[in-house]
Amino acid sequence: MELKKLDKIFNPKTIAVIGATSKRGKVGYSVFRNLVGSEYEGTVYPINPNRESVQGVKAYPTVKDVEDKIDIAIIATPSKTVPKIVEQCGDAGIEGIIILSSGFEEHGKKGKEMSNKILKIARKNEMRIMGPNCLGFLNPSQKLNATFSENMPKKGNIAFISQSGALGTAVLDWAVENNIGFSYFFSIGSMIDISFHDLIDYLGRDPKTNSILIYMESLSDARRFMSAARAFARTKPIIVLKVGQSSEGAEAAMSHTGTLTGNDKAFQAAFNRAGIIRVNTIDQLFNCAQNLAMQKRPKGKKLAIITNAGGPGVIATDYLTKKQGELTKLSKTTMKKLNKILPETWSKNNPVDILGDADSERYKKAVKICMEDENVDGCLVILTPQSMTDPTEVAKKISSIENKKTLLTSWMGEKKVEKGREILRNNNIPCFATPENAIRSFIDMYHYDRNLRLLYETPGTIPHAFNPKKEENKKIIKKILDERRTKLTEKESKKILSNYYIPVTKNEVVQNQKDAVKVASKIGFPVVMKIVSPDIQHKTEINAVKINIKTKEEVKKAFKELIKNTKKKRSKAKIQGVLVEEMKSKKYELLIGSKKDPIFGPLIVFGMGGIAVEVFKDTNVGLPPLNMALAKRLMEKTKIYKLLKGYRNMERVDLKSIQFLLYKLAYLVSDFPEIKEIDINPFSVDKDGGIVLDAKIILDKKGAKQKKPYSHLVISPYPKEYIKTFKTEKGKKIKLRPIKPEDEPLEAEMFRNFSKETERFRFFRTIKEITHELLIRYTQIDYDREIAIIAETEEGGKKKMTGVVRLIEDPYRNNAEFAIVVADPWQKQGIGNKLTDYILEIAKDRGIKKIYAEFLKDNYIMKKMLEERGFEITDKEDIYHAELKLQN
Repeated sequence: MELKKLDKIFNPKTIAVIGATSKRGKVGYSVFRNLVGSEYEGTVYPINPNRESVQGVKAYPTVKDVEDKIDIAIIATPSKTVPKIVEQCGDAGIEGIIILSSGFEEHGKKGKEMSNKILKIARKNEMRIMGPNCLGFLNPSQKLNATFSENMPKKGNIAFISQSGALGTAVLDWAVENNIGFSYFFSIGSMIDISFHDLIDYLGRDPKTNSILIYMESLSDARRFMSAARAFARTKPIIVLKVGQSSEGAEAAMSHTGTLTGNDKAFQAAFNRAGIIRVNTIDQLFNCAQNLAMQKRPKGKKLAIITNAGGPGVIATDYLTKKQGELTKLSKTTMKKLNKILPETWSKNNPVDILGDADSERYKKAVKICMEDENVDGCLVILTPQSMTDPTEVAKKISSIENKKTLLTSWMGEKKVEKGREILRNNNIPCFATPENAIRSFIDMYHYDRNLRLLYETPGTIPHAFNPKKEENKKIIKKILDERRTKLTEKESKKILSNYYIPVTKNEVVQNQKDAVKVASKIGFPVVMKIVSPDIQHKTEINAVKINIKTKEEVKKAFKELIKNTKKKRSKAKIQGVLVEEMKSKKYELLIGSKKDPIFGPLIVFGMGGIAVEVFKDTNVGLPPLNMALAKRLMEKTKIYKLLKGYRNMERVDLKSIQFLLYKLAYLVSDFPEIKEIDINPFSVDKDGGIVLDAKIILDKKGAKQKKPYSHLVISPYPKEYIKTFKTEKGKKIKLRPIKPEDEPLEAEMFRNFSKETERFRFFRTIKEITHELLIRYTQIDYDREIAIIAETEEGGKKKMTGVVRLIEDPYRNNAEFAIVVADPWQKQGIGNKLTDYILEIAKDRGIKKIYAEFLKDNYIMKKMLEERGFEITDKEDIYHAELKLQN
């Protein structure tokens, strides 16, 4: 329903411009002129109580005076008048409003109150609002310019969403000048209602849009943004130019973890997780979009460079190396072929310098040969205008090459190469003014494809069963908050971690020298001793840590010195005792932790640890929840990972144990919104595994008040609450549980147990090949948008997936599509009925209003099953359509 409403707003047949005027220089003048002065075929009504006509068109005092049904109202009046106008629009039954007026949230408390009032009116009347303080929108396919910018770009397949109206006008000017077309252009302003996620959902389903470009300054609803982006980034590139950093994210934190996770890193982690491409300039934004639309994405980063001048080839090589691409080594076969068609003095290497006298035929043959090399992922063709080289003819020849790899070009110069560039672009071959821009685009395309492949890699299974002591941690955290504390002692921090089976050193808190000796002897020498105080986070700074204590006498001495040093340097600190723990030393020291970001919630941090952490800042940031594959990705983007996996015959550490630790830490911060920060530094690791040597945890009082489970996360975690068991009619025990990415092998095996009829009933066709791409669609889902419950049993000690039922929801949870399948060996055992009843129960729990399904007419079992549950069945030619209303 909401998406249909947006479609009506962005493809309107009737528009009211409130504040339309004949006075030049006014926003209301420009907007109305753009609408009536274009080829837009809809009807436009000027609303102005002070004029009988506007720009020669009859005017109306209010929208209620217009007899026609108005699809959208565009408001260009002073901010103080807007709430009343919005109310009038609601009374008139208008579903969409574009507020161009400024003076709202950006003008402090009073403006914020007006925004809230407007939103309240909109919700009451089921209206959607774009703005305020925005430029408006364009729909070039309808010749519709609902902005106050004069520029009207041509029709295209790129959608652009801008948070800045000023930048929007500049982009429109730039697009017209560079002949770039749009499917839609949106300026969303303050986003009191329609936001990025609404537009991504709308554009993701729009057949005219191939890619979505976003200029972003801030983000208000990160969870819905992530959900929308993850739904479409795999099929439609989403490219973001993100500027600015929030002041909250830039605040200094008390731990190493906090200082290493700026707000910008959080955005980068979110973009990586959603499969979004991030760029730094407007040029990159559009170049990347056009390249992805024009060319196949490179599967690797090995580039062949063909040029008629040595200098640009060297420049391109240097820049490729700087951007961490690879200059491919051409095969012997390729070298032989090139030797046959090129002059004796050619470069005999990559870059392939075909010399300054190269004609169009030489270019074509050289490029074709390089493209056929199996070592080549893409080609960059560089041309400099020279007397023997015709840029236009070369462009024609290059355009005639049939290729299955990435092909980019750089025609260097101005007027002489203009026509050649146009020919290349018209043949879907990107052409750049400089080789550097071409290489940057090649690398962007590579990273986009690689990130998507890694994101949807089948994760490995966790090493063993993981059943954390959640209730114990609840008691500890409640006790600390009841004591009005937010900083845990090291002993408390390590207990929280160990309850989630994160390995920590043996330790005990003592109050005197005698007990210190006793505990040290029990643990075994050498030991470490540290002061315990909730008021001291960095103990080494005040000499409140003693290491490598080997004897009982040293224990007594250390105890005395620790108390003395602390009282001297932190006289007001509350001393709770001294921690005595085993001393462990392994090859590498890591930083592992979590920090709650104000926009994206908990972040997981991994990187180089120890005392040099602030110097090297070799860390990477990810978003929970994690699986084993995502944990590995988090590790791979750090420099220390090269050492950990074994470098130059150095011994490899136990990487699986680190992955599993990250997995468990992500569960911990997901389960406890009260946790603001975790700092494990160092986590000491070698080939035999790792252990926490030091840990700090800081709590968040606001998190303790969270009512809705997991609402502090921007990605919905695995819904464990939907796990249950039952017995079939034959007495077989079946577990019903949500599907997860690790289930891909089980799903593949279940598919192999489908008969042709079962395949046809479920997919309306037979499946030719069970591919990874097919299976990830069904196993790697966003639990905010889709829920799939599998029926799992065990046979011969092996788990089997016997069937699956699925609800695919619209973004607003109004409607959900129902689908079910049971593999042939387990049919007629009541599994289908159990799955159906359970998913209907879940649908009600999730607040879904209506469920629908479509199935083939000869699927009599489905028809009977749905009819028995109250579905209304209607005939739609060769299929049946079934609907069930759960709530109004």
